[in-house]
Amino acid sequence: MMPPAIHIGTIILVLDLCGVFVFALSGAMSGIKHRLDLFGVLVLSFAAANAGGIIRDVLIGAVPPPGIADWRYIVVPVVAGLATIRWARTIDRLRSSVLIFDAGGLALFAVAGTLKALDFGVNPLPAVLLGMLTGIGGGIVRDVLVSEVPAVMRSELYAVAALTGASVVVAGRMLQLPSSPLAIAGALVCFALRFAAIRRGWHLPLARSGDSGTET
Repeated sequence: MMPPAIHIGTIILVLDLCGVFVFALSGAMSGIKHRLDLFGVLVLSFAAANAGGIIRDVLIGAVPPPGIADWRYIVVPVVAGLATIRWARTIDRLRSSVLIFDAGGLALFAVAGTLKALDFGVNPLPAVLLGMLTGIGGGIVRDVLVSEVPAVMRSELYAVAALTGASVVVAGRMLQLPSSPLAIAGALVCFALRFAAIRRGWHLPLARSGDSGTET
């Protein structure tokens, strides 16, 4: 039987790389939408894919972060970015499908980030927050780079979905449940909540100023 530490590491790596590819697609599409050149598209692809994980790793002391030290985390966003440039029109026509893939990437990153934080001895509550940060960090950096309000602050239950999935992982770890089923359960909860929010348009209440209904 494979040692538990190696098994958990393998789960984290697979989830991370799948999430990297999916978020890299969203970064590249944002670059194409803003008519950036090849370099700009690839930068956004890399940022969307790896920024959240890099921030998490720096915070927990996992340095140098795999996002800059492991060639796979660099090659995967480049491949995703080039593929997006090549088939941009097809991907754009599949916009609803891209949103679904994005929900999948969010789920994978939230779970992988939480598992890695726990594996480094982080306490439960910070581990939940780091899992959420892993899921939303890349999108925030992507949007800031193109001067947009980050989608996580105006989209349908984005951070909340990541937070919920991460909470499932932490709760399961506290109950000493097996890592593989736990990762699947956390990812499914996050994905289901995000998917339902997309389909039904669920939002958190919007902040409104006290004089929004008065004339100036």
